[in-house]
Amino acid sequence: MTLDRFRLDGKVAIITGAGRGIGAATATMFAESGADVVIGSRTAEQLADVAATVQSLGRRAVTVAGDLSSREGLATLVDTAIAEFGAIDIVVNNVGGSMPQAFMDTSERAFDGAMRWNVTTAFNLTQLAVPHLLERPGANVVNIASTAGLFASRGFAAYGTAKAALIHLTKALAQDLAPKIRVNAVCPGAIATSALDIVLQTPELEQAMNDNTPLGRLGRPEEIAATALYFASDAGAYTTGQFLGVDGGITGSNLDMGIEDL
Repeated sequence: MTLDRFRLDGKVAIITGAGRGIGAATATMFAESGADVVIGSRTAEQLADVAATVQSLGRRAVTVAGDLSSREGLATLVDTAIAEFGAIDIVVNNVGGSMPQAFMDTSERAFDGAMRWNVTTAFNLTQLAVPHLLERPGANVVNIASTAGLFASRGFAAYGTAKAALIHLTKALAQDLAPKIRVNAVCPGAIATSALDIVLQTPELEQAMNDNTPLGRLGRPEEIAATALYFASDAGAYTTGQFLGVDGGITGSNLDMGIEDL
């Protein structure tokens, strides 16, 4: 059956940044498709809520609350997956983010932080998981990048550069890890999550983003999760080294940050 190719029965997935937003939606959708999940983020309470949802779907969820910016914290996710499930089939590198900021106001620390939070975390977790992924047929990695890594807009020198690096890392790892492990990336546009709420402080700002998006609205977390499911499942078995924009058709930032000329 066609839809069976999207099933993840018997699979174990590690998902970072899974306490809310895209990560939580991905954990839920993977569980609906038959996977057990190891989910990590900083906030134990949020993870507990996601785990309860996963368990209501008849799947197992193990939570790891802590700092995922360090290699040690990410190693805990891998160790937990092996201890609890004995295997890892899928890694979803979702943790990341960075606030837009004018270039001359962006500190070296902020730039380095954007690279570490969005790129080094994916490098570390993938490297730590590879010995276990090699043991599982169909194993794969899904990176959550951003359309900000595909176009240039004011205010995105740190975040956009980091996401562009993540996209390139995706392509490089697809070569390094073939033929046993596939690596792909989803590039979301503006998605209606609590992270975006920090920027959308007025209804007028949200309307401006809607107006500047060809499909006329913000994206939903489950729309990113569905794309991750394609990459992670046998439906995407002949796909590696690819990145797919799920962005409502934008070709640049759909929010003017109001950054003036120097």
